[in-house]
Amino acid sequence: MHTGESVLGEADLSLIHALQVAPRASWTQLSAVLGASPDTLARRWDHLTTGGWAWSSLIVARGGDATLYAWIELDCVASDTEATAVALTGDPYTLGVHQVTGDADLVLLVVCPDLYALDAYLASRVRRLPGVLRTRAQVVTRLHNRPYRSRIEQLAPGQVRLLTEITGGERRPRPSGRAHTPLTDLDRKLVAELAGDARRSAAELARQCDTSESTVRRRLDALMAAGALHHHCLPAPRFSGRPVWALVAADVPPLEVAPTVAALTRLRHTRLITSVTGPYNLALAMWLRTVEELHEVTATLVRAAPALRITGTQVSLRTHKIGTQVLGPDGRRTHHIRPDVDAGPAF
Repeated sequence: MHTGESVLGEADLSLIHALQVAPRASWTQLSAVLGASPDTLARRWDHLTTGGWAWSSLIVARGGDATLYAWIELDCVASDTEATAVALTGDPYTLGVHQVTGDADLVLLVVCPDLYALDAYLASRVRRLPGVLRTRAQVVTRLHNRPYRSRIEQLAPGQVRLLTEITGGERRPRPSGRAHTPLTDLDRKLVAELAGDARRSAAELARQCDTSESTVRRRLDALMAAGALHHHCLPAPRFSGRPVWALVAADVPPLEVAPTVAALTRLRHTRLITSVTGPYNLALAMWLRTVEELHEVTATLVRAAPALRITGTQVSLRTHKIGTQVLGPDGRRTHHIRPDVDAGPAF
């Protein structure tokens, strides 16, 4: 791990990529692919997670009308910007909290059950913070891709295939064509426990939730098979080789949205693509190697999708929160926020 260069070592990134493919694979299974002993891999992962260099969390998938996302821009009192950001990281509704360049001081990605809940959150929580001067909300009308599916692509294709064969890590849940079955009280407890560490053992979860190991395994297997849960494994961005978060605003003629989005989703830069309300109709979030790369990436976006018109860009001066994970001033994870399971997914 080369912390002086703000980059994780290749062995660290290989382990993280392997856990993106097969999040709950045993250390023995991972050893067969990564060429290190199970004990070595376990120690390495413990070092990464204890130090805040990486994390693995479990998230709830909600579809259709069960979830509403929105991008929120905040103008803040200059001396209160950081305190406002820190306060908002503790809210289960916030999935991203970024101090940014440009007209706004903070950009939030929030998730709520519906428009009424979003209005209540803004009115009773966000706008009442003493450091907030103004808010601007853009509702996400469509989420075109899922950031938890993004991978760091460190392993060779043959290693990914081998790991998939050993663990079945790439198997997709079969679509049922129906809404997800409502979560039970036990399901909610399991999700809350796994939001901070998706590799907690069934035995530990059983003790924490006052049930049996077999029940824990059965419920997790059922929820995964139904597509109700997703795993999310990430390195802390500052140490991943892609430390710069950027948000690109763009406008596309309505009849060109579908082909434009199809072209953009094929690009490795675009981690999150959303259709939004407001003065422009697309917002794209990405992690870049350098600030200078933003110019190259925006040019690549326009070449790939000629109908796209870039209307604005912002980069993060500091990222306070990703999903349920809170990042400290040095960019390392410090803790996680227990999710509001009924509000929707937390990426």
